[in-house]
Amino acid sequence: MDAPVGEFNFTRLEKVIFGPGTVASLGKELERRGLKRAVVVTGKSLGKSSLLTAVTAAMGTRCAAVYKGAAQHVPASTVRELTAEMKRVDADAVISFGGGSPIDTAKVAAASILTGHDATAQATGLDFSGANKATDGRDLIHIAVPTTLSAGEYTPVGGVTNEDTLIKGGVIDPRLQARTVINDPALTVETPAWLWIATGMRALDHAVEAIYSMRHQMLTDTLAAKSIALLVEHLPASIKSAGADSLAHRGNCQMAAWLSIFGGMNTRFGISHALGHQIGPKWDVPHGVTSCITMPHVMRFMAEIAPQRFGPIAEGLGVKFDAGNARAGALECADRVQQFIAQFDVPHSLKEAGVKRDEIPEIATPVLSEIEHSKVVDRPVNREEIVSLLEAAF
Repeated sequence: MDAPVGEFNFTRLEKVIFGPGTVASLGKELERRGLKRAVVVTGKSLGKSSLLTAVTAAMGTRCAAVYKGAAQHVPASTVRELTAEMKRVDADAVISFGGGSPIDTAKVAAASILTGHDATAQATGLDFSGANKATDGRDLIHIAVPTTLSAGEYTPVGGVTNEDTLIKGGVIDPRLQARTVINDPALTVETPAWLWIATGMRALDHAVEAIYSMRHQMLTDTLAAKSIALLVEHLPASIKSAGADSLAHRGNCQMAAWLSIFGGMNTRFGISHALGHQIGPKWDVPHGVTSCITMPHVMRFMAEIAPQRFGPIAEGLGVKFDAGNARAGALECADRVQQFIAQFDVPHSLKEAGVKRDEIPEIATPVLSEIEHSKVVDRPVNREEIVSLLEAAF
C-alpha cells in the first residue's frame, strides 16, 4: 500500500449559501463587499419571469443594470453586448442568474474587462494551469444564482462559441470564479423539467468523469460518489413532487451539483465532456442533453482502460464492485447509468437530437485536441476512436 501523494488547488469561491429563500441574502453579500454597481445577467425566459424581480429586489439600489440576452452555447456576440453594458455602467460586480449560459456569459465578459482585450477572440483550448495563475490585482466580483444543475458556477472557466465556425472555446482565469454561490431551490421552480433533468445528467457526468480521471484524488472520489447517490435518489423525485417536498429534493440536487464538481479543476473532465463541448454548438444540442447521449458510451470506453477506478461510481449507483473483476463492475455501472437516463423524457441518441450522421467526423479534431490538453486518460486516444464513439452514440 502506498501513501497518498498529490496536490489539491482550491478556487476563489468563498461562500455557498443554500436553502429556500436564500436569494434574500444577495443584497447583504453586495453590501459587505462594498459593491454598488452590479449588473444582472440572465436569459430571455428568466428575463420575463417574476423570479427576476426576487433577485433585483434583493439587490435594491445596487442593481445598476439587467442584461437579458444570454443565450445557449454563449455566442460571442452576446458576450460583447454584455461587456459593453458593464462598461457603460462601470460595473463593479456581475450577478449571473440562470443556467450555464448566463454564468459563462458573465465570466467571459468579465475576462474581457479584466484583461482589456476581447476574450471571445482569445478563447481556445483550455490550459487548466491557468486556474491557479497569479493575476495583476484587478478584480470584478462574480456572484452566481443558479437555476439549473450545470454547476458552471463552481469553476473559473468560461465557454464561448465562435459564431462563424460553431466551435466552442474557453477562457480560464482565477478571477472569473464566482466568490459567492446562492443555491435557492425556490428559484428553480420555473426551470423546464427537461432542462432540470438534462443539467442533472451533466452533474452526474461531472462526478463520473472526475472519478475515472487519472487525476482523481481521495477527496474528489468521496464527494463525487456522494453526488451520484444524491442524484439517483433525488433527481427523479424532484420533478414528480410538489411544494415543500419538491424544494427539498431540488435542494439536494443542488448539493449534488456542487459535490460533483468540487475538485473539477484538479481532476479535470474527460471524453464525454469533450464530446459535449463540440456537439453542443455544432448541432445546437444543450450540454446536459449531450451528457444524456454520450455518458454511457464513454463509460464503456473507459471501462476497458481504467476499470479499477470505477469503485466510487459503483458505490454511488449501488452496484456491487469486485476489484478482482473490475471490468465487469465498470460495465455494469455504464449499464446502470444508461437505465437511469432512460426513465427521463430526453434525447438518448445523437439521431434523436437532430445530428446528421455524415457530419459526425467534423468535430473529431477539436474533441481530440481537448482530450490531449486535459490529460485525464491513461493512454493516447486517436481520431478513429472518437468517431467510433460518436457512431455508437448516433
